[in-house]
Amino acid sequence: MKRVLITGGASGLGAALAARFTARGDRVLVTDVNLQAPDRLDITSESDWAAALERVRDELGGLDILVNNAGIAAGGRIDRLSAEHWQRVLTVNVLGAVTGCRTFTPLFKEQGSGHIVNVASAAGLMHPPSMSSYNASKAAVVALSESLRYELGAWGVAVSVVCPSFFRTNLAQSLSGDDPQMEQGAVRLINGARRGADEIAARVVRDVDARRFLILPDSDGRVAYRAKRFARFLYDRKMFALGAKIRRDERAEVPHE
Repeated sequence: MKRVLITGGASGLGAALAARFTARGDRVLVTDVNLQAPDRLDITSESDWAAALERVRDELGGLDILVNNAGIAAGGRIDRLSAEHWQRVLTVNVLGAVTGCRTFTPLFKEQGSGHIVNVASAAGLMHPPSMSSYNASKAAVVALSESLRYELGAWGVAVSVVCPSFFRTNLAQSLSGDDPQMEQGAVRLINGARRGADEIAARVVRDVDARRFLILPDSDGRVAYRAKRFARFLYDRKMFALGAKIRRDERAEVPHE
């Protein structure tokens, strides 16, 4: 039996992961900014994280798996995104995960064991146009995870980073509206995805059990990742084609005289 804390666990992938862990007999503490106390956890709040740590110590007597799942979606062309947009995306997606890792690392060191699971995105590995803020935030989570893997391994602490591609979830509800045209495309991809959160969660739990570092839970993400690594010219050609389409669509937005 594992002791698990999941952020963003009220819906989407977080809820699917909680169901998977619970079904096999793990003790799961589900937290989310949209829940009432004591389960409410705003990942941007140092005090909320401190309270979560205290609760873990009191109720669970320690922790085996920390799942930093909470985050927000983002998209848009660089010249359409405000400074406030960038601040929000980086604060939630990057500093939220960082604060969780900072909070629970001392406990994991005390125990001489633990597993940090950071949920990033395929966008942390592949970086299509018109998604610069989201790409940057998720790439930072990948880099954070790799760094901590080497830093904490000597204490017996494992680290995994989860990089799913598009799957059906409610993540699109967190889009900020800075560039609605680009965001509409992201919504279509999310809503039209072949896979649901439960299918992604099943692969994630399996790979966490195997203590795999890079978890690519769907075939689309694995294919894209291999293409970038081993067929870079094809990957670049596809990305430049997407950029060219964005330019054509943008020119079509300008009314003719």
